[in-house]
Amino acid sequence: MSITAGFEHILRENEPLGPHTRLNLGGVAEYFAEPTSESELIELVKRFAQADKQVRLIGGGSNILVRDEGVAGLVISLTAPEFCQISVEGNQISSSGGTRLSHFVSTAVREGFAGPENLVGIPGTVGGALHENIGAHGHDIGSRLQNARVMTRSGDILERSKDEMSFSYRQSSLDELVILDATFQYEKEDPEILTKRMQKLWIVRRSAQPISEASIYVFKDRGVESASDLIEQSGLKGTKVGEVEISDKDANIFVAHQGASCNDVIQLIELVQNQVSEKLGVEIETALEIW
Repeated sequence: MSITAGFEHILRENEPLGPHTRLNLGGVAEYFAEPTSESELIELVKRFAQADKQVRLIGGGSNILVRDEGVAGLVISLTAPEFCQISVEGNQISSSGGTRLSHFVSTAVREGFAGPENLVGIPGTVGGALHENIGAHGHDIGSRLQNARVMTRSGDILERSKDEMSFSYRQSSLDELVILDATFQYEKEDPEILTKRMQKLWIVRRSAQPISEASIYVFKDRGVESASDLIEQSGLKGTKVGEVEISDKDANIFVAHQGASCNDVIQLIELVQNQVSEKLGVEIETALEIW
């Protein structure tokens, strides 16, 4: 039986991955699937795991860099309605992993949950944000997580309680293949106050970013030392490799122009790491997952 048998309606071969990433760069996926239900997702993952094919998940593509050569195996995108749900009960808000982080933030603010407004303007999905424990303005998304339901790389479903999970700066113990859904608990506050706070933070964030949508944050900060400051101190602001350059607004943002390639990005990453190491004696890590 073909590995794709029965999945023809949700699976494609040789799918370009660039349009699924923030930089709009990269090669093709050998197989690409958009399941419409949890049962289809389980069947897909188990089928490819049994065939010893690598399975990856792509969310908003905001922290993924796909090599120009593309990737073998299966790439899954959870954009179907079943994977993008939000519900509210008391002082808890639950979200599917495929929900856009922007939708989660706006819903939380409207319902009067204090904390998520700090994440305004950050791209990606709730699942991706939890995997990386995304944070801003003193609030990280994992700090209020109560429980999560996840899927392993073999297709098994597991429940993770608050006591079983740990979070630190840009790190999470949630390393399973898929975060199916998660429940958070927040203190309540006047939605009008939260909305005004969110709007101010949005303005600040947008003013510090390049207008181009084809841009991405590249390196992790080092505690109190921001990657942007380290890069700027090394005299690299505005440096360009091929058609990818370091933003003149924020040195930790790379901007991809027309004709850019993933290889341009990788070469610029290596150049920055080498220069920062040589000039400041500091090693900086990428915040990107390179496929």
